[in-house]
Amino acid sequence: MALVYVTDDEPNICQLVAFGLKDGGFETAIFTDGNSLLEAIAHRKPDAIILDWMMPPPDGLTICRSLRGVKATARIPILLLTARGAEVDKVLGLEMGADDYIVKPFGIKEVCARVRAVLRRTENHNLITQEETISGGGIMVDIVSHTVKKGEHSIELTAKEFDLLVILMRNAGRVLTRDTLLDNVWGVEYFGDTRTVDVHVRYLRQKIEDNADTPQLLQTVRGVGYKFVGESGGRL
Repeated sequence: MALVYVTDDEPNICQLVAFGLKDGGFETAIFTDGNSLLEAIAHRKPDAIILDWMMPPPDGLTICRSLRGVKATARIPILLLTARGAEVDKVLGLEMGADDYIVKPFGIKEVCARVRAVLRRTENHNLITQEETISGGGIMVDIVSHTVKKGEHSIELTAKEFDLLVILMRNAGRVLTRDTLLDNVWGVEYFGDTRTVDVHVRYLRQKIEDNADTPQLLQTVRGVGYKFVGESGGRL
């Protein structure tokens, strides 16, 4: 039974979400502030986290960014729960490392479906892998240890950034459409749009390119999608 931590400063929302998740077959624990959540994670890591953005400090966005910066928690799926539904807010949440974005008001069945989707994507990622390493353009990716190096320097990536880099490097020289990347990295159940891909590519460029403003490795093919330029490659 997957364990989901639910965090919101409104206890009634925590209880509603937790009740719905339990009914859907999940184990849950609820927290009404970020510090309590972080303390719980230090003792037992959950399979997924539902995290309210607009909490008293530390808010959900700060916690999300913090968890993504630590190797032990970098791959825990995070779903941001918020009343902020503007596109710019969704982009910011994804840039900070969220795997999905749920806007209030929400349906509990939708929340359960989204949690199942992110868990399935994480499980599928852990099961795939035929090759242990991929290299190209000065980048070395170790699939088993989930590490990335550029030369002698290690690069910290979020789970989605890692998956995106792997599929692009496996298909080096091939142009992959945004829809193809969505299906293979986020899964066909994903509720978002292709803007998600653009956000993650931009963030990935900031980490692996010498100059993110003039990318040499992750190139945009206007009106189509993206391709990785470097010796590497395989199949989708």
